[in-house]
Amino acid sequence: MGLFSFIKNAGKKVFGKKEAEPTGEEARITALKGAVTQLGIPVDNLRIDLAQQVIVEGSTDNNADREKVILALGNVEGVGAVADNIEVRNPEPESTFYEVKKGDYLSKIAKEVYGDPMKYPVIFEANKPMLKDPDEIYPGQILRIPAL
Repeated sequence: MGLFSFIKNAGKKVFGKKEAEPTGEEARITALKGAVTQLGIPVDNLRIDLAQQVIVEGSTDNNADREKVILALGNVEGVGAVADNIEVRNPEPESTFYEVKKGDYLSKIAKEVYGDPMKYPVIFEANKPMLKDPDEIYPGQILRIPAL
């Protein structure tokens, strides 16, 4: 549990174009819940509040799903921070987070963090369903880097 910072002007456009953004807190919360649901990440009693940050609560079986919810919400354009209040029923070691820089690709990141560029599938799998293709990452995106 904690507060995770993100780049506010980078990320998935869950709210649509500026002129088409949902108005009102409930519409924005519904859009954020839809983003998590669409990815199929299992979390019970999902509750999201908006303040100066997104506040997320609920419970899930493992840290991987907890981290994916945090990243799914934080990698949304316009979200600058996610306050994590998700309970994990079966905790295991947490992953580290990595901010994608210009010119990065998964094998380059794998070489940097694991010392082996061929370990990029570990990073790709750890970030599914947010990543659909290992070649589609962008600067400012935050990725899960699981321990080996």
